[in-house]
Amino acid sequence: MKQIQSDIIIIGAGLTGLTLAYYLKKKGKSVTLLEKNHSAGGVIQTLKVGDFVYECGPNTGVLGNPELVQLFDDLQADCKLVTANPTAKRRFILKNAKWQALPSGPISAISTNLFTFSDKLRVFGEPFRKAGTNPYESVADLVKRRLGKSILDYAVNPFVSGVYAGNPEKLITKFALPKLYNLEQTYGSFIRGTMKKAKEPKSELEKRATKEVFSADGGLQNLIHALTKSISDRNILLNTKDIKVSKSDSGFKTSFLHENNFVEISSAKVITTIGAYALPEVLDFIPKAEFESISNLEYAKIIQVSLGYKTWKGVELQAFGGLIPAVENRSILGVLFPSSLFAGRAPQGGALLSVFMGGVLNPQLFDMSDEEVKALVLKEIAYLMQTSETPDMLKIFRYKNAIPQYTISSETRFAKISELEQKYEGLILAGNIRNGIGMADRVKQAVEIANSIA
Repeated sequence: MKQIQSDIIIIGAGLTGLTLAYYLKKKGKSVTLLEKNHSAGGVIQTLKVGDFVYECGPNTGVLGNPELVQLFDDLQADCKLVTANPTAKRRFILKNAKWQALPSGPISAISTNLFTFSDKLRVFGEPFRKAGTNPYESVADLVKRRLGKSILDYAVNPFVSGVYAGNPEKLITKFALPKLYNLEQTYGSFIRGTMKKAKEPKSELEKRATKEVFSADGGLQNLIHALTKSISDRNILLNTKDIKVSKSDSGFKTSFLHENNFVEISSAKVITTIGAYALPEVLDFIPKAEFESISNLEYAKIIQVSLGYKTWKGVELQAFGGLIPAVENRSILGVLFPSSLFAGRAPQGGALLSVFMGGVLNPQLFDMSDEEVKALVLKEIAYLMQTSETPDMLKIFRYKNAIPQYTISSETRFAKISELEQKYEGLILAGNIRNGIGMADRVKQAVEIANSIA
């Protein structure tokens, strides 16, 4: 048996684990990062086939906080931040089987036929409505109460579908969209709160958190490469199998198989960034019953299909993409246009599309065969994107535990996480089981944990 000493063990080398290891190492901590797969980055993987550069996992992120901006600043020697093409800011919503641009200002909000006339009038009255008193109000109920059902159906539902692949009737605003919840609770109104927050003083770093859509030059995996290079290979152990953590007098002992060798690492702290479903097996010193309110976390099942066309003859793609409301009863959740957002993703005159299907509302689609998925996607794209062309590239990716759903069970989960961390000093349960699911959320959580440890 090989025995090693380390200040901190991090289990899971996705974006959270890598960012955490990067900043802890910068602060002088001895860190060992364990990953069960053959590469770091989790679902963030960029592939290249001919002239097509496509993502296997998230296609884009949002510059949502200063921590993410700072990370790109720190890694700029090895990774260049790129924001979406300004000409591709439009977001399409499907209504009656036709794409319509989501309103981007007061004039387009008045003229659009996505929303009913009565709901347009309700928007003007939104600043004068009382704040809600139910802390467990669903996203759907909140939007219907403040804005109206058509805005729920043709703006918020597709947005929730694009972010969570979830059901707005079950997602709890306080947990799933805390910024929206806090706008109402703090300022009494979405509109009034947004206007007041815009006037609040900001640091230079906060000003650069522009909420723009971003990627890394050459693909998001270059962000992963920059992090792993800075952390160094000797601090990241890939292909680690049968990871088990036990309690010891001085902290923890983490054992695992690596390159056919049994390894045991002693550490004062253990930080997990893995999915809720994997925690009971890894932290087997904790009774499994203690994990019931954590490991029952629901995940959306997602199929992503990347389509590459050397020549594009369909609808104009100068947009972010198109989202499909549940009321439209289509077989896909939406389609993104990566080649419109970022240069170098498809050959000149061609196109790269990312199609998503499944989610909480259509989990049965996940069990379709690849041939069935291919046939369904090509049929939908031919109709919705007005193209009869056969794609020159088609790749299918499946994620059984893609996106955690922040439903009514979230408060109990958060409380149990806090309880376990207090009970077992030195244990930290991180990752997207709490603090949000976006890339910016993952980076912010990692920075906060690193600062609290240092």
